[in-house]
Amino acid sequence: MRIAVFSVKPYDRDAMTRANAPFGHELTFFETRLHRATSPLAAGFDGVCVFVNDEIDAAVIERLAQGGTRIIATRSAGYNHIDLAAAARHNIAVARVPAYSPNAISEFTVGLILTLGRSIHRAYQRVRENNFELAGLEGFEIRDKTVGIIGTGKIGAATIKNLSGFGCKILAYDKYRNPDIEGLATYVDSLRALMEQSDILSLHIPLTPDTYHLIDASTMFYLKDGVMIVNTSRGALLDARAMIDGLKSGKIGYLAIDVYEEEGDLFYQDLSNKIVADDTFARLQTFPNVLITGHQAFLTDHALRNIADTTLDNFTSFARSGKATNAVTLEETRG
Repeated sequence: MRIAVFSVKPYDRDAMTRANAPFGHELTFFETRLHRATSPLAAGFDGVCVFVNDEIDAAVIERLAQGGTRIIATRSAGYNHIDLAAAARHNIAVARVPAYSPNAISEFTVGLILTLGRSIHRAYQRVRENNFELAGLEGFEIRDKTVGIIGTGKIGAATIKNLSGFGCKILAYDKYRNPDIEGLATYVDSLRALMEQSDILSLHIPLTPDTYHLIDASTMFYLKDGVMIVNTSRGALLDARAMIDGLKSGKIGYLAIDVYEEEGDLFYQDLSNKIVADDTFARLQTFPNVLITGHQAFLTDHALRNIADTTLDNFTSFARSGKATNAVTLEETRG
C-alpha cells in the first residue's frame, strides 16, 4: 500500500523503516501534523498513518476520502483524535495499536512518582549548580501510602504490578474488573471512594465524553488533602485550571503529568527559543511541586518496535482482507 505517515520524528522514521522490510509498503514520511491545512498532502495515498496530536475531524476525513484514502491507522492505543462517525460515513477503516508496551507506560508512571515524591528533579538541578544543600528536598516513601489506580486495563494492571513491590496499599476502580490484579489491589465500588482514600492517584483510562475532566473543581472536593495526581493517559482527563486552583490551595500536593489537554501546539517540537502563549501551561510550570514531561511515557525501544510492527500489520491485513487486525468501529465505542 501507499501510506502517508504524519507527525514523524527521527525515531518514528527509523522504527517504521526497519519494520517495513517484510511488509513492503511504500512509506512517505511527513514531519507535519495532519489537520485541515495539511490534509491535501494525503491525496493519492491508500492509507494514512497518524499519531495522538493529529486532528482527524470530519473535514479532514472528507478530504482524505476524496483523495482515495481507505484506512487510517493511528500509532497509539487511544483514538479520540479521529472522528469515527465521519470515517464510517466515508467508508474509511480505522485501526489502532491496542497494546504496544503497557510496561513502558507503567514504568514511566512509577518513575514520575519517585521523581516528584523524592524531589529528584530539583536535586539534579541543584547539584548542576554546585548546590548540595538538602533543605526542602524531604520526600516520602511509597510504602507508607495508599495508591489509587483509575482504570485497570493493560496499562493500569501493569502499573499495579510494578507498584506492588513497594509494599504500598493499592486500591483500584474500573467498571470492568481485571482478574490479573487479584491479590495485588483491592477494588472499590466508586470513584469517589477511591479519591477519598488515596494519597496518590494515577489515571489509566481512555478519554471519552464520560471521562472528560474527570477531576475538576466539582470532584476535587473528594480528594485527600495533599494528594499526588499522576496522569500518563490523556490530558483532558484533568481540568488544568482546576489543577492550578488545587495546587494553590494545597488540596493537590503534587502533580505529575506526561500529557496536557492543549498539548497539540506544544509537545513534540522545540520551542526553547519561543514564548509559550498558553497561560495555563505556563502557570503550571511555575509550581515547584509540578513535574511535566512531553508525552514520552511510550518512548522505549521495545514500544517503538511494537508500534511499528502492529501499525504496518494493520495496513497489510486491510489490504488482504478489507479489515485491519486491530480495527476500531463506531459500534464498539458505543458498546
